[in-house]
Amino acid sequence: MKLVLASHNQGKLQELSAILEPAVAGLELVSYDGPEPVEDGTSYLENALIKARAAHAHTGLPAIADDSGIAVEILGGSPGIFTAIWSGAKDNVANRQLLLAQLKDIHEEHRGAAFVCTIAMVSEEGEQSFTGIWPGRVAFEERGEFGHGYDPVFIPEGFEVTAAELPPEVKNSMSHRAMALQQLIASLSSGL
Repeated sequence: MKLVLASHNQGKLQELSAILEPAVAGLELVSYDGPEPVEDGTSYLENALIKARAAHAHTGLPAIADDSGIAVEILGGSPGIFTAIWSGAKDNVANRQLLLAQLKDIHEEHRGAAFVCTIAMVSEEGEQSFTGIWPGRVAFEERGEFGHGYDPVFIPEGFEVTAAELPPEVKNSMSHRAMALQQLIASLSSGL
């Protein structure tokens, strides 16, 4: 079974192939070469569906796409779907620095946050979605060398280190994306 990943990011294709292909017998995750749709949804699900629908329509194959971000409680769930452009540009360092500046006077007990990932799958059989939520809190400063995005400022629940201080194999076994992928794997495995 071929499944299209609705992304032009080859790193993401390799990462997800390494997780999905061994877990689902007969599955081959393939790259998407079609046009990138405008992500103008108002939720993670809407944006993931926009991408998955476009890839399915372009290729005729079942397609998956994800949308993810960080939701900070005291900011009403923001940055949310604007996570990648929180500072006004796709700049991870500027995004993290803005978030830390916005929370600089906020006490630790009010720094609750969660990483959220929604994966949408679109096929001839219909549409499905899978969401993983990784609770934690925002750190007071950046720490760690691993990961990307907001990992250096996110402390997962039950830890005193940031996601960027966790070895990648540990982070990838418990993250929001890992939770959503496990749900996708269960669905794909039951459908084969």
